[in-house]
Amino acid sequence: MISATRLEAASAAVTVLSNRAEVTDWSARYFGQWWNASAVEASSVCAGAVLVADVDPTEFAELTLQVHDGRPTEEVEYARHRMLVARDGEDIIATSPDESIGYRCTPSTGRLVLSGVGVLELALAAARLAREVVRGQLLRDGWAVLHASAVVRPEDGATLLAFGGKGAGKTTTALLLASAGWRLLANDRVLTRPTGERDVEVVPWPSAAALGLGLVDALGWGAAARGHLQEGGAFHPTQHDSVTEALLAGDFTPLWEDGKRRERKVQVFPDQFTPLFGVELATGGRAAGLLFPRVEAEGSPDVVVGGQALGLGEDDFMSGATEDRYPDVFELARGVDGGGRRSARDEVSARLALMPHLRVRLSHDVPASVAALRKAAEAI
Repeated sequence: MISATRLEAASAAVTVLSNRAEVTDWSARYFGQWWNASAVEASSVCAGAVLVADVDPTEFAELTLQVHDGRPTEEVEYARHRMLVARDGEDIIATSPDESIGYRCTPSTGRLVLSGVGVLELALAAARLAREVVRGQLLRDGWAVLHASAVVRPEDGATLLAFGGKGAGKTTTALLLASAGWRLLANDRVLTRPTGERDVEVVPWPSAAALGLGLVDALGWGAAARGHLQEGGAFHPTQHDSVTEALLAGDFTPLWEDGKRRERKVQVFPDQFTPLFGVELATGGRAAGLLFPRVEAEGSPDVVVGGQALGLGEDDFMSGATEDRYPDVFELARGVDGGGRRSARDEVSARLALMPHLRVRLSHDVPASVAALRKAAEAI
């Protein structure tokens, strides 16, 4: 029996179909809280972008043979897995040996077909590509992708965007404000476009949130996370086993990969924020101000006056140069940069430049940091 889930974000839409309900259920869960995900009758799907993801070992084997059938191939890294890509007429075909998934895409129609062996691997891949289909449509419609966290004031939709490099405190800023009554719209990236004469519309970019163990503890969420696991629950499957073990042991000491290149973090599903941590999610908003946080462990949290000028740079957009985990191998954006057209990025930057900009110093003192962020929010 074929099941189907339709995803809609702003002007974009894609329907995910599969011979396994677990695959479409995964997309519904992953996107449903932020995008308009709904179950539809598979027989009613006759137009628009379609992604078919079937558990079909035979078709996977056949696609893999086609990729290796004397065609010129390109090896890329996609979602941290090796992928071999080739052409078959107007179609783009690919195989991912690590995941045992084959791909066929017809860019002109927006149709994608995935064939895999394992249900979980296929569900993950289908969700990733469904999101990329939506991104491609929105980029072509004049949207841009900002590297920022975002929270929305429930009363009026006013949205605060937090910017900064890795470790600056973007996610911390969003979660502290969310714990203080704002609604979480994004923890790492957000879709934006100019609307009207001066406004910037904002919608979520759904993804699992990566939270350091220290941050989980500081927010007071450790007991809830541990209890969830003790009751048989789980977090996103990309979470490293060592993080799960630390949570179960009640140990919130930060964990690092070899050489301290990357911290291993708790990977929270979007739909886990509200029931586990009491954080409400937002489905959209209107940009009202920009925050530039900096975490100083022993500092005194406050709004920082003066210093260097604040503004956006190229790194604040998720451009093709910075978005290296999901290269557009299936030409879903049809040549548009992964962060949006230059004209869209420039206009978003120009409009955001006219809005209030504030630098905020945060620390490991959560109540004091929340107070500083409230002060910044009131100033905006």
